[in-house]
Amino acid sequence: MDEIKIPTSTADVDAAPISSNWGQERRLEFIDFRLRWEKTVNRSDLRSHFGISVPQASLDIAKYTQLASSNLMYDRSSRTYRATDAYTPAIGNTSPQRYLDELLACSRGILSEGDTYIGWAPPFAAVPAPTRLVDGETLSLLLDAIRFRGSVRINYQSDSEDQPIERIISPHAFAYDGFRWHVRAYCFFRDAYRDFVLGRILNINVETRPGRDPALDAGWNTFVRVVVSANPCLTEGNRCAVERDYAMVEGETTLDVRRALLYYVLKQLELGPFSSGLLQRPQLLLKNEDELQPYIQKFSIGRRPKAEDGPPSGSPRDAKN
Repeated sequence: MDEIKIPTSTADVDAAPISSNWGQERRLEFIDFRLRWEKTVNRSDLRSHFGISVPQASLDIAKYTQLASSNLMYDRSSRTYRATDAYTPAIGNTSPQRYLDELLACSRGILSEGDTYIGWAPPFAAVPAPTRLVDGETLSLLLDAIRFRGSVRINYQSDSEDQPIERIISPHAFAYDGFRWHVRAYCFFRDAYRDFVLGRILNINVETRPGRDPALDAGWNTFVRVVVSANPCLTEGNRCAVERDYAMVEGETTLDVRRALLYYVLKQLELGPFSSGLLQRPQLLLKNEDELQPYIQKFSIGRRPKAEDGPPSGSPRDAKN
């Protein structure tokens, strides 16, 4: 059994040596997370997760009690601390989104057991998705080029070309469209800022040519508003449910989207020109479609954009920024 022994005074807690302030902050966050989502925490949880000593675990629980005494009570029958009815989040991020993100990351092998604060996990499944290849050397050289504002020479297989084409690019950011990773880069051949799918970079080498200033990429640095509402054609009950599901305020929610990612956002949410004809009553409606028309009209509707050719920027064209 986990016998609880804690310091007898607040002074003992404040004066006690700890491995590091940052380390204790993580352990206090761990206590808060477990209390919120598992309703219980004890000294052995801290010891097994962080590999700390018995006295240190006792000090951590005492410190948390000092900071949020109304959040927990000691249950002598089970020799553990339990969350009280008065519990409120006190330390770190214990949001529902974090819990579900960690659950998903664990199921996909992104997080190991030691990397998450989740102890007991409910039965869970995620829709499987094909693995998208990202070569380690490619990523490493792109990171170096971004960090030191350099350039790289790549062989790139565009989906609009039969054969790979050599490009010299100056990368400055990464983007994820929900399915694939892209690198945002200035293309010296096209004289424009473009998106390049990481998995389509067949080989890569360092180039001596200086990189371009990321501040010149208007498509990346300019944000546009995407105003979304529930479809007014829905029944009142369904409309209210959609508004709650998407945390809408006064019937709408606003997304601030990089112009370079506008195509992907509208496509994923099936908004505007991507509204599915298969759904007689789509849940969401793009309220400011007219405002976005200068960008939408440049999309190649009916097929995904050529990542190398740049339509995802959502601008008439990002060339010669």
